[in-house]
Amino acid sequence: MRWFSSNSNKIIMLLPTMLLYMVYIILPIIIAAYYSLTRFTGIGKPKFTGMSNYLRLFNDPIFMVALKNTFIVLVVTLIILIPAAFLLSLLLNKKMKGLGVIRAINYSPSIIAPIMVGLIWVFILDPKIGLINNVLNMIGLESWALQWIGGDKLTPFSVAVVQSWQSLGYIATIFLAGLTLIPKEMYEAADIDGATKFQQLRNITVPLLGETFKLNIILAITLCFKIFETVLQLTNGGPNHLSDVLVTYMYSTTFNAGEYGYGMAIAVASLIATILLTGIILGMFTFGKRMVNSEGARKA
Repeated sequence: MRWFSSNSNKIIMLLPTMLLYMVYIILPIIIAAYYSLTRFTGIGKPKFTGMSNYLRLFNDPIFMVALKNTFIVLVVTLIILIPAAFLLSLLLNKKMKGLGVIRAINYSPSIIAPIMVGLIWVFILDPKIGLINNVLNMIGLESWALQWIGGDKLTPFSVAVVQSWQSLGYIATIFLAGLTLIPKEMYEAADIDGATKFQQLRNITVPLLGETFKLNIILAITLCFKIFETVLQLTNGGPNHLSDVLVTYMYSTTFNAGEYGYGMAIAVASLIATILLTGIILGMFTFGKRMVNSEGARKA
């Protein structure tokens, strides 16, 4: 009875959170999945069409462009963001004067509204009025003044840079939290054994931050698949949908074109892609951990 009473109290305390999660997360997903199986323009009753919207995705060139752009943003963001945030966290973990101020400045881009982030970077990346091209033209490097945004080639890479800049402080803070949990005695013992700083980084810091790396990679995937306001401000998906990502294409399809059913199919496809990628990352980390453990057991 005591066990039942204890677990009942836990369930009761979790009920409000579970209810909110069901209402604001699970229910919208169910509604979106339902409308993705219909033809609905926002007027009248939705007409059930089965999997036709999903079959249409494979023949939609704009969806393929948006999917390609999203994956470019994701890959480039992971390449830039994760190493940069890790190195920054190592720096912020050292004792120095004004560390609190430095950490606050580092985190500040993460609390700026994405629409404002997009506006800031428009004045940096715009081919005509942007700071980069104006400076390049002033110093005689006109050939380096490129179309950083607004085209189909460089825009996804520029979006990835902007996403990395905004998320850097957030991801670095999570790394920093992981660093503070590593016992200092391990580094002291390594110093006594004559290990170099690089050896300590490779053999102590990185392995013990495995779960933190996994969390940050999953967070980066989520951030890239839901990026919207920044792209909307930078290019609005143009010209002619060439710089669309999945969320901007879903938005324009749903609210501008009035194809609610097809827009929901894009949203569900984006969710499935996010879940699959997250599952792959979790599987890779689990496999790597098992390999390390089996190698350690073999050596022992």
